[in-house]
Amino acid sequence: MPTPSKPTADDSTVSLLIGGHVHSTWSHYDIDSDLMIPADAWQVDLGLPQGVFPPAVEPGAPVVVRIGRDTVMTGRVDEIAHGIGKNKHTLSISGRDGAAVLVDCSAAIFTAKQATLAEIIANVVKPLGITKVRIDATKTGTAEKVNVEPGDTAWDTLVHAAEANGLWPWFEPDGTLVVGGPDYSRPPVASLVLKRSGKGNNVIELTHTRSIAERYSEFTVLGQSHGTGSNAGKNALKSTVRDETVKLYRPKIVVDHDAENAEAARARGRKLISDSRLKGMTLTALVKGHRTSGGELWSPGQRLHLVSEPHGIDAVFFLMARKFQGGRGQGTTTRLTLKEDQVWVLDAHPHKRKHRRGRNGSGSGGVEPVDVTQ
Repeated sequence: MPTPSKPTADDSTVSLLIGGHVHSTWSHYDIDSDLMIPADAWQVDLGLPQGVFPPAVEPGAPVVVRIGRDTVMTGRVDEIAHGIGKNKHTLSISGRDGAAVLVDCSAAIFTAKQATLAEIIANVVKPLGITKVRIDATKTGTAEKVNVEPGDTAWDTLVHAAEANGLWPWFEPDGTLVVGGPDYSRPPVASLVLKRSGKGNNVIELTHTRSIAERYSEFTVLGQSHGTGSNAGKNALKSTVRDETVKLYRPKIVVDHDAENAEAARARGRKLISDSRLKGMTLTALVKGHRTSGGELWSPGQRLHLVSEPHGIDAVFFLMARKFQGGRGQGTTTRLTLKEDQVWVLDAHPHKRKHRRGRNGSGSGGVEPVDVTQ
Protein backbone atom coordinates (compact mmCIF):
# COMPACT_ATOMS: atom_id res chain seq x y z
CA MET A 1 0.00 0.00 0.00
CA PRO A 2 1.23 3.56 -0.64
CA THR A 3 2.72 5.44 2.29
CA PRO A 4 0.08 7.83 3.65
CA SER A 5 0.80 11.51 3.33
CA LYS A 6 1.08 13.67 6.42
CA PRO A 7 -2.44 14.42 7.72
CA THR A 8 -3.74 17.82 6.67
CA ALA A 9 -6.94 19.78 7.08
CA ASP A 10 -8.34 18.37 3.83
CA ASP A 11 -7.57 14.72 4.64
CA SER A 12 -11.23 13.76 4.15
CA THR A 13 -11.77 15.62 0.88
CA VAL A 14 -12.79 13.13 -1.81
CA SER A 15 -11.77 14.18 -5.30
CA LEU A 16 -11.98 12.67 -8.78
CA LEU A 17 -9.32 13.39 -11.37
CA ILE A 18 -10.98 13.07 -14.80
CA GLY A 19 -9.58 14.45 -18.03
CA GLY A 20 -7.06 16.60 -16.21
CA HIS A 21 -9.74 18.29 -14.07
CA VAL A 22 -10.32 17.79 -10.34
CA HIS A 23 -13.91 17.46 -9.06
CA SER A 24 -14.43 17.49 -5.29
CA THR A 25 -17.82 18.90 -4.27
CA TRP A 26 -20.33 16.11 -3.60
CA SER A 27 -23.76 15.88 -2.08
CA HIS A 28 -22.98 12.21 -1.33
CA TYR A 29 -20.28 9.62 -2.07
CA ASP A 30 -19.58 5.91 -1.49
CA ILE A 31 -16.19 4.25 -2.04
CA ASP A 32 -16.17 0.47 -1.56
CA SER A 33 -13.31 -2.02 -1.29
CA ASP A 34 -13.72 -5.71 -0.47
CA LEU A 35 -11.07 -8.42 -0.86
CA MET A 36 -13.74 -11.03 -1.62
CA ILE A 37 -15.53 -9.00 -4.32
CA PRO A 38 -13.72 -8.27 -7.60
CA ALA A 39 -13.71 -4.67 -8.81
CA ASP A 40 -13.77 -2.06 -6.05
CA ALA A 41 -16.45 0.54 -6.76
CA TRP A 42 -17.23 4.22 -6.19
CA GLN A 43 -20.24 6.48 -6.68
CA VAL A 44 -20.64 10.22 -6.28
CA ASP A 45 -23.71 12.47 -6.50
CA LEU A 46 -23.69 16.21 -7.01
CA GLY A 47 -26.08 18.98 -7.83
CA LEU A 48 -25.77 21.12 -10.96
CA PRO A 49 -27.49 24.36 -9.98
CA GLN A 50 -25.89 26.16 -12.93
CA GLY A 51 -26.72 23.35 -15.36
CA VAL A 52 -23.07 22.90 -16.39
CA PHE A 53 -22.19 19.29 -17.29
CA PRO A 54 -18.41 18.54 -17.14
CA PRO A 55 -17.47 17.75 -20.77
CA ALA A 56 -14.63 15.35 -19.88
CA VAL A 57 -16.92 13.12 -17.82
CA GLU A 58 -18.11 10.27 -20.01
CA PRO A 59 -18.40 6.47 -19.71
CA GLY A 60 -15.00 4.84 -20.04
CA ALA A 61 -13.02 7.91 -19.02
CA PRO A 62 -9.97 7.19 -16.82
CA VAL A 63 -10.45 8.20 -13.17
CA VAL A 64 -8.20 8.60 -10.16
CA VAL A 65 -10.08 8.69 -6.85
CA ARG A 66 -8.29 10.47 -4.02
CA ILE A 67 -8.88 11.28 -0.37
CA GLY A 68 -6.77 14.24 0.59
CA ARG A 69 -3.44 13.64 -1.15
CA ASP A 70 -3.72 9.83 -1.12
CA THR A 71 -4.90 7.80 -4.09
CA VAL A 72 -7.50 5.22 -3.08
CA MET A 73 -8.53 3.87 -6.48
CA THR A 74 -7.58 4.00 -10.16
CA GLY A 75 -10.12 2.94 -12.75
CA ARG A 76 -12.72 4.22 -15.19
CA VAL A 77 -16.17 5.76 -15.24
CA ASP A 78 -18.86 3.09 -15.66
CA GLU A 79 -22.14 4.96 -15.63
CA ILE A 80 -23.48 8.51 -15.68
CA ALA A 81 -27.03 9.44 -14.67
CA HIS A 82 -28.02 13.02 -15.57
CA GLY A 83 -31.34 13.93 -13.95
CA ILE A 84 -33.52 17.01 -14.40
CA GLY A 85 -36.74 17.67 -12.50
CA LYS A 86 -38.68 20.49 -10.88
CA ASN A 87 -36.19 22.62 -8.99
CA LYS A 88 -33.65 19.83 -9.31
CA HIS A 89 -30.66 19.17 -11.57
CA THR A 90 -28.40 16.30 -10.51
CA LEU A 91 -25.50 14.21 -11.76
CA SER A 92 -24.58 10.76 -10.47
CA ILE A 93 -21.32 9.14 -11.56
CA SER A 94 -20.10 5.64 -10.72
CA GLY A 95 -17.18 3.47 -11.66
CA ARG A 96 -14.84 0.64 -10.68
CA ASP A 97 -11.13 -0.05 -10.43
CA GLY A 98 -8.90 -1.96 -12.85
CA ALA A 99 -10.58 -5.29 -12.13
CA ALA A 100 -13.74 -4.12 -13.95
CA VAL A 101 -12.46 -4.95 -17.42
CA LEU A 102 -11.39 -8.41 -16.23
CA VAL A 103 -14.81 -9.09 -14.70
CA ASP A 104 -16.74 -7.80 -17.73
CA CYS A 105 -14.67 -9.16 -20.62
CA SER A 106 -13.69 -12.56 -21.94
CA ALA A 107 -10.13 -13.77 -21.72
CA ALA A 108 -8.05 -14.15 -24.85
CA ILE A 109 -8.29 -17.75 -26.07
CA PHE A 110 -4.97 -19.54 -25.72
CA THR A 111 -3.40 -22.90 -24.94
CA ALA A 112 -0.03 -23.25 -23.24
CA LYS A 113 2.11 -25.99 -21.74
CA GLN A 114 4.53 -25.68 -18.83
CA ALA A 115 3.40 -22.08 -18.26
CA THR A 116 4.52 -20.06 -15.25
CA LEU A 117 2.07 -17.97 -13.24
CA ALA A 118 3.64 -14.78 -14.62
CA GLU A 119 3.17 -16.03 -18.19
CA ILE A 120 -0.48 -16.95 -17.59
CA ILE A 121 -1.23 -13.58 -16.00
CA ALA A 122 0.44 -11.72 -18.88
CA ASN A 123 -1.62 -13.66 -21.46
CA VAL A 124 -4.82 -12.80 -19.61
CA VAL A 125 -4.40 -9.15 -18.61
CA LYS A 126 -2.10 -7.51 -21.15
CA PRO A 127 -4.59 -7.75 -24.06
CA LEU A 128 -7.01 -5.80 -21.84
CA GLY A 129 -4.54 -2.98 -21.20
CA ILE A 130 -3.21 -3.98 -17.76
CA THR A 131 0.57 -3.74 -17.65
CA LYS A 132 1.42 -3.10 -13.98
CA VAL A 133 1.53 -6.53 -12.29
CA ARG A 134 3.20 -7.74 -9.09
CA ILE A 135 3.31 -11.30 -7.74
CA ASP A 136 3.74 -11.36 -3.97
CA ALA A 137 4.92 -14.94 -3.48
CA THR A 138 8.28 -16.50 -2.69
CA LYS A 139 7.54 -19.45 -4.94
CA THR A 140 5.01 -20.27 -7.65
CA GLY A 141 4.43 -23.40 -9.68
CA THR A 142 4.31 -24.24 -13.36
CA ALA A 143 1.03 -25.31 -14.95
CA GLU A 144 1.36 -28.47 -17.01
CA LYS A 145 -1.33 -27.25 -19.40
CA VAL A 146 -3.48 -24.14 -19.63
CA ASN A 147 -6.51 -24.11 -21.88
CA VAL A 148 -8.60 -20.94 -21.99
CA GLU A 149 -11.83 -21.53 -23.87
CA PRO A 150 -14.43 -19.23 -25.46
CA GLY A 151 -16.65 -17.68 -22.80
CA ASP A 152 -14.10 -17.81 -19.97
CA THR A 153 -13.93 -14.38 -18.36
CA ALA A 154 -10.54 -12.83 -17.77
CA TRP A 155 -11.21 -12.58 -14.02
CA ASP A 156 -12.17 -16.25 -13.64
CA THR A 157 -9.10 -17.30 -15.61
CA LEU A 158 -6.91 -15.10 -13.42
CA VAL A 159 -8.48 -16.43 -10.21
CA HIS A 160 -7.98 -20.04 -11.32
CA ALA A 161 -4.30 -19.41 -12.03
CA ALA A 162 -3.86 -17.61 -8.70
CA GLU A 163 -5.70 -20.26 -6.67
CA ALA A 164 -3.58 -22.99 -8.25
CA ASN A 165 -0.68 -21.34 -6.42
CA GLY A 166 -2.56 -20.61 -3.18
CA LEU A 167 -2.88 -16.90 -4.04
CA TRP A 168 -5.58 -14.30 -4.72
CA PRO A 169 -5.72 -11.25 -7.05
CA TRP A 170 -6.63 -7.66 -6.21
CA PHE A 171 -5.77 -4.15 -7.39
CA GLU A 172 -3.70 -1.62 -5.47
CA PRO A 173 -4.88 2.03 -5.41
CA ASP A 174 -2.31 3.00 -8.06
CA GLY A 175 -3.75 0.45 -10.51
CA THR A 176 -1.19 -2.32 -9.95
CA LEU A 177 -2.58 -5.86 -10.17
CA VAL A 178 -1.28 -7.84 -7.20
CA VAL A 179 -1.43 -11.61 -6.92
CA GLY A 180 -0.65 -12.59 -3.35
CA GLY A 181 -2.25 -13.37 -0.01
CA PRO A 182 -2.96 -11.99 3.46
CA ASP A 183 -0.01 -10.94 5.59
CA TYR A 184 -0.85 -11.93 9.17
CA SER A 185 2.59 -10.89 10.39
CA ARG A 186 1.72 -7.20 10.04
CA PRO A 187 0.97 -5.52 13.38
CA PRO A 188 -2.49 -4.02 13.96
CA VAL A 189 -2.74 -0.51 12.53
CA ALA A 190 -5.31 0.74 15.04
CA SER A 191 -7.43 -0.10 18.07
CA LEU A 192 -11.21 0.14 18.07
CA VAL A 193 -12.71 0.75 21.51
CA LEU A 194 -16.29 0.46 22.73
CA LYS A 195 -16.68 0.63 26.52
CA ARG A 196 -19.80 1.01 28.64
CA SER A 197 -18.36 4.06 30.34
CA GLY A 198 -17.79 5.76 27.00
CA LYS A 199 -14.24 6.67 28.00
CA GLY A 200 -11.87 6.35 25.04
CA ASN A 201 -14.61 5.13 22.67
CA ASN A 202 -13.93 5.65 18.98
CA VAL A 203 -16.65 3.40 17.51
CA ILE A 204 -20.02 4.89 16.55
CA GLU A 205 -21.77 1.56 15.97
CA LEU A 206 -20.68 -2.07 16.28
CA THR A 207 -22.65 -5.12 15.14
CA HIS A 208 -21.50 -8.67 15.93
CA THR A 209 -23.21 -11.21 13.64
CA ARG A 210 -22.85 -14.95 14.14
CA SER A 211 -24.52 -17.58 11.98
CA ILE A 212 -24.61 -21.34 11.60
CA ALA A 213 -26.43 -21.24 8.25
CA GLU A 214 -23.27 -22.00 6.21
CA ARG A 215 -21.19 -23.62 8.94
CA TYR A 216 -20.39 -27.32 8.76
CA SER A 217 -18.82 -29.71 11.23
CA GLU A 218 -17.07 -31.57 8.40
CA PHE A 219 -16.50 -31.42 4.66
CA THR A 220 -16.03 -34.63 2.70
CA VAL A 221 -14.38 -34.03 -0.67
CA LEU A 222 -14.80 -36.65 -3.40
CA GLY A 223 -12.39 -36.52 -6.33
CA GLN A 224 -11.08 -38.56 -9.21
CA SER A 225 -8.06 -38.75 -11.49
CA HIS A 226 -8.06 -39.91 -15.09
CA GLY A 227 -5.76 -42.64 -16.28
CA THR A 228 -2.62 -42.01 -18.34
CA GLY A 229 -0.37 -44.20 -20.38
CA SER A 230 1.65 -45.11 -17.30
CA ASN A 231 -0.88 -44.76 -14.45
CA ALA A 232 -4.36 -46.09 -13.89
CA GLY A 233 -7.15 -43.65 -13.09
CA LYS A 234 -8.71 -43.40 -9.64
CA ASN A 235 -12.39 -42.79 -9.02
CA ALA A 236 -12.56 -43.29 -5.25
CA LEU A 237 -10.57 -40.37 -3.86
CA LYS A 238 -12.02 -39.18 -0.58
CA SER A 239 -10.90 -36.89 2.23
CA THR A 240 -12.83 -35.56 5.22
CA VAL A 241 -11.80 -32.44 7.10
CA ARG A 242 -13.43 -31.47 10.38
CA ASP A 243 -14.06 -28.13 12.06
CA GLU A 244 -13.93 -28.78 15.79
CA THR A 245 -15.48 -25.36 16.55
CA VAL A 246 -18.87 -26.53 15.18
CA LYS A 247 -20.40 -28.63 17.96
CA LEU A 248 -23.48 -29.76 16.00
CA TYR A 249 -23.19 -32.57 13.48
CA ARG A 250 -23.53 -30.75 10.14
CA PRO A 251 -21.83 -32.77 7.37
CA LYS A 252 -21.33 -31.55 3.80
CA ILE A 253 -20.21 -33.62 0.79
CA VAL A 254 -18.56 -31.85 -2.14
CA VAL A 255 -17.71 -33.42 -5.50
CA ASP A 256 -14.54 -31.82 -6.84
CA HIS A 257 -13.31 -32.98 -10.22
CA ASP A 258 -10.14 -30.92 -9.76
CA ALA A 259 -9.07 -33.03 -6.74
CA GLU A 260 -6.90 -35.60 -8.50
CA ASN A 261 -5.11 -36.94 -5.41
CA ALA A 262 -5.60 -37.20 -1.66
CA GLU A 263 -3.56 -34.08 -0.88
CA ALA A 264 -5.59 -31.99 -3.35
CA ALA A 265 -8.79 -33.27 -1.73
CA ARG A 266 -7.50 -32.36 1.73
CA ALA A 267 -6.46 -28.91 0.52
CA ARG A 268 -9.93 -28.38 -0.91
CA GLY A 269 -11.47 -29.47 2.38
CA ARG A 270 -9.30 -27.05 4.37
CA LYS A 271 -10.28 -24.21 2.04
CA LEU A 272 -13.99 -25.04 2.44
CA ILE A 273 -13.62 -25.06 6.22
CA SER A 274 -11.91 -21.66 6.25
CA ASP A 275 -14.57 -20.20 3.91
CA SER A 276 -17.25 -21.57 6.23
CA ARG A 277 -15.57 -19.92 9.22
CA LEU A 278 -15.46 -16.60 7.37
CA LYS A 279 -19.21 -16.72 6.68
CA GLY A 280 -20.02 -17.68 10.25
CA MET A 281 -18.82 -14.49 11.98
CA THR A 282 -18.79 -10.83 10.94
CA LEU A 283 -18.11 -7.66 12.87
CA THR A 284 -19.29 -4.40 11.30
CA ALA A 285 -17.97 -1.19 12.83
CA LEU A 286 -18.86 2.37 11.92
CA VAL A 287 -16.15 4.91 12.72
CA LYS A 288 -15.72 8.62 12.20
CA GLY A 289 -13.51 9.82 9.36
CA HIS A 290 -11.54 7.80 6.80
CA ARG A 291 -8.23 7.37 8.60
CA THR A 292 -6.68 5.62 11.57
CA SER A 293 -5.38 7.69 14.46
CA GLY A 294 -1.96 7.43 12.79
CA GLY A 295 -3.22 9.09 9.60
CA GLU A 296 -3.37 5.93 7.45
CA LEU A 297 -6.42 5.35 5.29
CA TRP A 298 -8.49 2.31 6.22
CA SER A 299 -7.73 -0.46 3.72
CA PRO A 300 -8.68 -4.15 3.36
CA GLY A 301 -5.83 -6.40 4.47
CA GLN A 302 -5.11 -4.43 7.63
CA ARG A 303 -5.30 -5.99 11.08
CA LEU A 304 -7.15 -4.19 13.90
CA HIS A 305 -7.34 -4.66 17.66
CA LEU A 306 -10.94 -4.51 18.86
CA VAL A 307 -12.07 -4.08 22.46
CA SER A 308 -15.84 -4.17 23.04
CA GLU A 309 -17.05 -4.57 26.60
CA PRO A 310 -20.73 -5.07 25.66
CA HIS A 311 -19.78 -7.91 23.29
CA GLY A 312 -17.07 -9.39 25.52
CA ILE A 313 -14.47 -9.01 22.76
CA ASP A 314 -10.76 -8.25 23.15
CA ALA A 315 -8.88 -9.62 20.13
CA VAL A 316 -7.21 -8.87 16.80
CA PHE A 317 -9.32 -9.07 13.64
CA PHE A 318 -8.71 -8.95 9.89
CA LEU A 319 -10.16 -6.07 7.85
CA MET A 320 -11.87 -7.74 4.89
CA ALA A 321 -13.75 -4.73 3.52
CA ARG A 322 -14.36 -1.03 4.07
CA LYS A 323 -16.73 1.64 2.74
CA PHE A 324 -16.02 5.36 2.82
CA GLN A 325 -19.16 7.52 2.99
CA GLY A 326 -19.85 11.22 3.26
CA GLY A 327 -21.14 14.31 1.52
CA ARG A 328 -22.24 17.87 2.00
CA GLY A 329 -23.60 18.29 5.52
CA GLN A 330 -23.28 14.55 6.31
CA GLY A 331 -19.87 14.27 7.90
CA THR A 332 -17.42 11.52 6.99
CA THR A 333 -17.62 7.92 8.16
CA THR A 334 -16.07 4.55 7.33
CA ARG A 335 -17.84 1.21 7.66
CA LEU A 336 -15.37 -1.59 8.47
CA THR A 337 -16.09 -5.29 7.90
CA LEU A 338 -13.98 -7.47 10.19
CA LYS A 339 -13.40 -11.21 10.10
CA GLU A 340 -11.59 -13.66 12.36
CA ASP A 341 -7.85 -13.17 12.15
CA GLN A 342 -5.81 -15.82 10.30
CA VAL A 343 -8.92 -17.64 9.06
CA TRP A 344 -8.85 -16.49 5.44
CA VAL A 345 -6.44 -19.17 4.23
CA LEU A 346 -5.50 -19.65 0.60
CA ASP A 347 -4.52 -23.18 -0.38
CA ALA A 348 -3.02 -24.16 -3.72
CA HIS A 349 -5.79 -25.80 -5.72
CA PRO A 350 -5.52 -26.19 -9.51
CA HIS A 351 -8.60 -25.99 -11.73
CA LYS A 352 -9.40 -27.83 -14.90
CA ARG A 353 -11.60 -26.35 -17.61
CA LYS A 354 -13.76 -29.34 -18.49
CA HIS A 355 -14.93 -32.27 -16.41
CA ARG A 356 -16.31 -35.64 -17.42
CA ARG A 357 -19.53 -36.66 -15.82
CA GLY A 358 -19.41 -39.90 -13.93
CA ARG A 359 -19.95 -41.64 -10.64
CA ASN A 360 -17.87 -40.96 -7.61
CA GLY A 361 -16.88 -44.03 -5.68
CA SER A 362 -17.04 -44.38 -1.94
CA GLY A 363 -13.49 -45.50 -1.39
CA SER A 364 -11.72 -45.14 1.89
CA GLY A 365 -10.24 -41.89 3.10
CA GLY A 366 -8.84 -40.49 6.31
CA VAL A 367 -10.56 -38.02 8.60
CA GLU A 368 -8.38 -35.01 9.39
CA PRO A 369 -9.25 -32.71 12.29
CA VAL A 370 -8.18 -29.15 11.48
CA ASP A 371 -7.82 -26.07 13.66
CA VAL A 372 -7.82 -23.30 11.03
CA THR A 373 -6.83 -20.65 13.57
CA GLN A 374 -3.34 -22.03 13.86
